[in-house]
Parts: sequence; structure tokens; C-alpha cells
Amino acid sequence: MNLYRRVPQLFAGLLLYGVSTALMIESGLGLNPWDVFHQGLSEVTGIRFGWIVLLVGVPVLLLWIPLRQRPGAGTVANLVVVGFAADATLSLLPAGEGLPTRVGLLVSGILLNGFATGLYLGSRMGPGPRDGLMTGLAARFPKVPLRVIRTGIELTVLGAGFLLGGTVGVGTIAYALAIGPLVHLFLPKLSVPPPVRSDLPDTFASR
Repeated sequence: MNLYRRVPQLFAGLLLYGVSTALMIESGLGLNPWDVFHQGLSEVTGIRFGWIVLLVGVPVLLLWIPLRQRPGAGTVANLVVVGFAADATLSLLPAGEGLPTRVGLLVSGILLNGFATGLYLGSRMGPGPRDGLMTGLAARFPKVPLRVIRTGIELTVLGAGFLLGGTVGVGTIAYALAIGPLVHLFLPKLSVPPPVRSDLPDTFASR
């Protein structure tokens, strides 16, 4: 496959993912489910939020083993780029003031997150630890729609984060319900075509 497309697409997707995370944080209307979970763990352990995001990636990667999911360059890049992109964006964004502005930040963040997920996963350079659960389950259960798998994961993590004390808002619910359909929409359109001769099943294009 053409690395001249795949590498820039990977990093563009990861950078935009970080930007989308910052937009949702600045909206003040609720974090996405994974970040609710990260925040809850941070509250319980006293470990800084950024370190929690990184540390949670390790046990999540272990869950890939029974799913026979293989990490790639994108998996490692995900652990590093997204956090730095989010921090950089937060340092530049003014605080959202007024409900219309905050709603705009939230909606923009959710839409951009769905697009960014499709962009970086579509590069076929390996999903991040958390998205690898989605693609691994999609490969294991091909008859289940991708949007159903993604939404199920998000709702499960959301519940765990809430029990740990993470902050849940209207934006959290909106993200949990919207991200599955958004990824289902964007991923097939943004996926780099697989090699003509390949023994690997195409888990993206048919969804």
C-alpha cells in the first residue's frame, strides 16, 4: 500500500483526534466515555489525567490477545500524538463562554472525532489500544454492525467511569450515542484500499 498516503493520513487523523478531544473538554458539557473513565481513575488514584490515559492503554492492549488483534505503528503513535495534540489545542483555545458557543464546541468535537477516527483507522497502520477493541471485535463478530460494537464499548466504559466518579454530562451521552454511527459512516469512505493480493480479511470496506 502507498505509504505516501497512509503515513500522512495516520498522523492527520491522530492530530485531529486530539483537537476533537480538546473541543469537547472546552465545551464543559461532558467528556467522552473513555475520558470519563480516565477521569474517574484519576480521582481514585490521584494520578494525573494524562498519565492515566497512557497507563490505561497497556492493559487494554492485553485484551487484544484473545481477539488476535495485532498492533502497528499507528498503535504506538496513538499513545503519544493524541495527548500532545489535545494539550496543545487546549493551550490555544479560549474558554467556551455562553451556551451556544459551548454547544458548538461540543458538536464540532463529536463530528471531528468521528471523522478523525475514520481517518486514522483507515490508514491501516494499526488502531490505538481502545479502538483496537472495536476492530478486533468487528473481525471476531463480522455479522454485528460496526456502529453497534462501538456504541456498546462506549456505553460500557461510560458506566464504569461514572461509578468511579467521572463527570458525566449531556455531551457524554451525545458522544456515546453518536460516535458509533459516525465511525460507521466515515471509516469505509476513508479506508486506504487493501493490496490486490492479501490473505487478510477486509473488515472495513464491507461495513
